[in-house]
Amino acid sequence: MDRRSRKTNAGPSKPGSETDPPTNIWSFVAARSTKSWFVCISLFAVLIRLAVALHPYSGAGTPPMFGDYEAQRHWMEITVNLPVKDWYRNTTVNDLAYWGLDYPPLTAYQSYFHGILLRLFDPPSVSLVTSRGYESYIGKLLMRWTVLMSDVMIFFPAVLYFATVYYSGKLAKDKTYMAWHVVMILLNPCLILIDHGHFQYNCISLGLTVAAVAAILSNKDLVGSFLFCLALNHKQMSAYYAPAFFSFLLGKCLRRHNPLFEILKLGFVVMGTFALVWWPYLYSIDAFLEVLSRLAPFERGLYEDYVANLWCATSIIIKWKQLFSTDTLRLFCLAATALSSLPSMIQLVWSPTKLGFLHGLANCSSAFYLFSYQVHEKSILLPLLPASFLAMEEPFIFQWLIFHGLLSMFPLLKRDKLVIPYTALYLLFILLYRAPGGRNDTKETDSISSILKSVSFAISILLHMIYMAITPPDKYPFLFEAIIMMFCFAQFLLVFIYLNTKQWQFSENPIQPDTKKKKL
Repeated sequence: MDRRSRKTNAGPSKPGSETDPPTNIWSFVAARSTKSWFVCISLFAVLIRLAVALHPYSGAGTPPMFGDYEAQRHWMEITVNLPVKDWYRNTTVNDLAYWGLDYPPLTAYQSYFHGILLRLFDPPSVSLVTSRGYESYIGKLLMRWTVLMSDVMIFFPAVLYFATVYYSGKLAKDKTYMAWHVVMILLNPCLILIDHGHFQYNCISLGLTVAAVAAILSNKDLVGSFLFCLALNHKQMSAYYAPAFFSFLLGKCLRRHNPLFEILKLGFVVMGTFALVWWPYLYSIDAFLEVLSRLAPFERGLYEDYVANLWCATSIIIKWKQLFSTDTLRLFCLAATALSSLPSMIQLVWSPTKLGFLHGLANCSSAFYLFSYQVHEKSILLPLLPASFLAMEEPFIFQWLIFHGLLSMFPLLKRDKLVIPYTALYLLFILLYRAPGGRNDTKETDSISSILKSVSFAISILLHMIYMAITPPDKYPFLFEAIIMMFCFAQFLLVFIYLNTKQWQFSENPIQPDTKKKKL
């Protein structure tokens, strides 16, 4: 065959073929090995976290209670100096009114190991009682490193696990979005600002949740149950996801040949994991209840500050805290949360598909955020995580929640003097989300929808500017916080309604969960 015939038979090259050069940054990245591009993205994500960590943290230099930074340091102080049985007990050297431990035992164990690190390099930072309000340079550096270590060791590998499972079995053209998807999760500006700016360890409980979701998507239900129980035992707010996990796994079990046996297996793993974590407190009923009572701080009230949920948004008209007792409000919250989660739960039991599960995680966590008791601004991180899982299917919803999640936390982050990293991460997110080749196919053919979204985004930017530049009237010192809260609540509620409606679309053709393994 001569050269001309070979050329003729070859035909025109198809777009996206192996011989074509990459047409965008994400195709270029995805053409490399997963290990190579994940390491590069991870290094960039670490660099961003380090840059944010250079800025102030919650309660810096504001005695007597300081803020979340001091709370985390104080827990390290308590756990490395007192026996386990006294960690949650009010004593002369452990005043529970001063940042007493109010998270499950896994947080206490994490504080203990981090406290050992601080005691090794800076003993005064965790000395009993005398270290209160301790803010040395080396102490702050070590504290920042404990968050970064937790992030890199737990959250980062969990994201890689999720991405590997999620894109397993997908078409080659879909896998080009894998790197973009990982970037969207790892560089979530809300999580970075709260953990590495404000100062918390959400990366641990959220990382365990990500790993649990990945395990369940790969049909490793027992492993997923174990990991999710660990997440619950690190932060009780992980219960926001519990209805979705329970319903999806129950729906799968009911479709097995021996449903009762499958349920018993899951129950054994759950009970065994809880027993393992709570073992030091199972020597008596009183010890167990002593810890349990610390995990439900009802005395803090219905909500904290100006959180964008139902109770705070409607409190401008209905003075809930004045009209009703704490017990009555708890019942209201329980009923509202259960009823708002119920449609999503029923769908998951009726038709336990994997995409339905991801939507269920978003809907149940949103229901808790919008309607449950004792919610604060930072809780928006919980609905944002499953929204990031759905960044491929619902790119606009993911983007919308990020923007308004940031806005809802802006007053808190401004108080922490984190406006500069806030602005930088806001712009970085827009740049990465809109980078050529990303999954940003949100152009609307409906001009009315496009105009409404543009107006809403403009209002968001305007609220930022007003909050920064204008002093509220003396009679209404929290006027702008209230406006921001109500605006964000409206956005979150609309997204909640939309995702619930979308989830029920997966009920039209129920799929047996085990028939197509490792596929969404």
